[in-house]
Amino acid sequence: MAVNWLGLVSIGVFYIIVLGTGIWASRKSKREEKKCSGNRSEVAMVGGRNLNVYVSIFTMTATWVGGGYILGSAEMVYNPTKGLVWAVAPLAFSMSLIIGALFFVKPIRSKNYVTLMDPFQQKYGNKVSAVLFIPALIGDILWIACVLGALAYNTACSVSCLLTRLLNTRTYSSITMSDGSAKERSWIVSVNSARRLCLSFARWLCVPFILASPFSANFTVAAVTKLHQEPWIGRLELEDAGRWVENILLIAIGGICYQAFYQRVLSTATDAQAKITCYAAAVFCPILGIPSILIGAVAASTSTHI
Repeated sequence: MAVNWLGLVSIGVFYIIVLGTGIWASRKSKREEKKCSGNRSEVAMVGGRNLNVYVSIFTMTATWVGGGYILGSAEMVYNPTKGLVWAVAPLAFSMSLIIGALFFVKPIRSKNYVTLMDPFQQKYGNKVSAVLFIPALIGDILWIACVLGALAYNTACSVSCLLTRLLNTRTYSSITMSDGSAKERSWIVSVNSARRLCLSFARWLCVPFILASPFSANFTVAAVTKLHQEPWIGRLELEDAGRWVENILLIAIGGICYQAFYQRVLSTATDAQAKITCYAAAVFCPILGIPSILIGAVAASTSTHI
């Protein structure tokens, strides 16, 4: 079979856009540093507290709508023992952002904090805050390691599979070719949260093709005719209600303890902008989770018909 040049060019264009966006963002950040009046730590950690509200909305939403959210929601719907009723991330993330906007934005901004540890240091002193900093540091290190590992692995696997199809090469050859792309992309993604969110919107483009595929089962008909059997809907028994509520509270309240949330909140110019950022992200998070739910529902319904 011939090489799929159109698909190959599409991959090249995609990586050029990624690289170009990263270079543009890097140069823009250096220009913005000159405009900031705060000290160096404020410029580095909270962008000099003058981040544009639109960029803040994109960044806050992209902070929650990541790989775990996208893949986890689809997997939960697909899982025969769970289903849609257990895919609580869209609801819980929205709750977390709303709670943060209502109760935490104004107090933490009024003190001009830079990190989440600042109020503990102010209240309990340096020694106690140093001890509290240890689990936060370990958690962030392990989280970053997981994200970078998953990024490199998933990028290498996805690109290698795509190259295998487009170039008609063996899998191990494609993995070798894509390895450099994965490593290059790992540093560029850190300044591309807005671009990553645009790609999340692009997932909606996949949904019509998945629904129209001749290999996909009609999950809406299956849901109506076999509601009590269809695995993608799921069931919530009374004895599991406590665990279901616990899952929601774990994400909703646990998200408030996330340093990245306060970094976004403290980066905006005013309290009003910070709250708008949270409320807008609370709306976008469930919307961007719908494609994952639909994909999981189609996959679960199709697997039951095979």
